[in-house]
Amino acid sequence: MASKKDMRRPDLAVPYQEPAPKGDAAEFSSTLSSTLPMAAIFTRNRYIGWASVVFSIQGWLGESEEASKSSSGTPGYFTIGMSVMALAVTYLPMFLPPPPGTRPATSTGPAAPAAA
Repeated sequence: MASKKDMRRPDLAVPYQEPAPKGDAAEFSSTLSSTLPMAAIFTRNRYIGWASVVFSIQGWLGESEEASKSSSGTPGYFTIGMSVMALAVTYLPMFLPPPPGTRPATSTGPAAPAAA
């Protein structure tokens, strides 16, 4: 039968010490939430626009207190605003269509004739 006596020695116990914070480590999610809205605007791709909204909200919710207090980075609500604006730009042609008779510019087709 097992012994009921506690065999741990209290004089060998090491108290927990919280590790030191890692200085100015740039986060990849912060970089992604800043560059995805620009990619969505340039390509007018709605999927990239939605991904930028999700990444910016995730970055804002996961922001530490130290990162929000330091003035070196972009605030989380600003990146959310940028991503929502980029998403609006991707949906803009649906609400403000181009004028009739104009063709979208492509690099593969011939140049459009000049209007007389």
